[in-house]
Amino acid sequence: MADHYDSYRGKRVLITGGAGFVGSNLAHRLVALGAGVLVVDSLVDDYGGNLFNLSGVDDQVRVNIADVRDQHGMNYLVRGQDIIFNLAGQVSHIDSMRDPHTDLDINCRAQLSLLEACRRNNPEVKVVYASTTQIYGKALSLPVTEAMIRHPIDVNGINTMAGEEYHTVYSNVYGMRAGSIRLTRTYGPRMLVRHNRQTALGWFVRQAIDDEQIQVFDGTQKRDYTYIDDVVEAFLIAGESEAINGRVFNLGGTRPVALLELIDTLTRVAGSGSYTVVPFPEERRRIDIGDFYTDYSLISSTLGWRPTVELEDGLRQTVEYYHKFKAHYW
Repeated sequence: MADHYDSYRGKRVLITGGAGFVGSNLAHRLVALGAGVLVVDSLVDDYGGNLFNLSGVDDQVRVNIADVRDQHGMNYLVRGQDIIFNLAGQVSHIDSMRDPHTDLDINCRAQLSLLEACRRNNPEVKVVYASTTQIYGKALSLPVTEAMIRHPIDVNGINTMAGEEYHTVYSNVYGMRAGSIRLTRTYGPRMLVRHNRQTALGWFVRQAIDDEQIQVFDGTQKRDYTYIDDVVEAFLIAGESEAINGRVFNLGGTRPVALLELIDTLTRVAGSGSYTVVPFPEERRRIDIGDFYTDYSLISSTLGWRPTVELEDGLRQTVEYYHKFKAHYW
């Protein structure tokens, strides 16, 4: 599926949440491919938006600090765009349980604002939405396929599922070219490491670099981890494929990894840090999903995507990045 590389040259691309983890890495790749990139981000504290993430391409992208929930603003911003990568959202499962109304506002109302803006002002635009495998809840069987019944175990999962369904409905009812990619645990340079509410692995990376002791809850649970370069590749392919319209696809990692193996690999790569196994805090135990890893054969057979970066290589590149740019993330 290498044809998508040339297809982005000269394309007008909008990235919501473009100063965040996935969005900024995507922006870097799109600039390298010759696309005209508009980054839209509200830069809300603690949600991951960081203008340093765009360092190196900041003079080659346009940045609009705006909230996707602003209908009037989105009506203007979507005009003239060829592709929209819709990555803006509140992704902390803990925060969604503490403040469910804000999560509802960001992950549901914001999606409707964007889709309505596209329907009324740019109905031909292609929209790729970043969903999450968290919407499945606890796995009924492994690996998890797109056909598995979805039963989210937290507010964030419910609202993200609704956001995904909005994209499917607008594709099916209005003929919009919209589809969704369900991300599993994504890691790599530019992820949020300021706190542990958004990504546990980001916090583990910070602790390892700071030579701290990492607290591991259980440690036997197996998960799949996708390096950011592989995730960006999936979005690039999806953005130029009509096969995603009205559909959803799982991403996944190269293999399931037990949490203790992950921590062992991380501390070895970092050359610092240690860990101890402790009981689950009740707040986290209630929303833990146990073993969970996906079957990504559908996107592989349909779009030709598969993960390529092994965990140790991805962690090494991640640690090297934060050693170099620690001051901008701690």
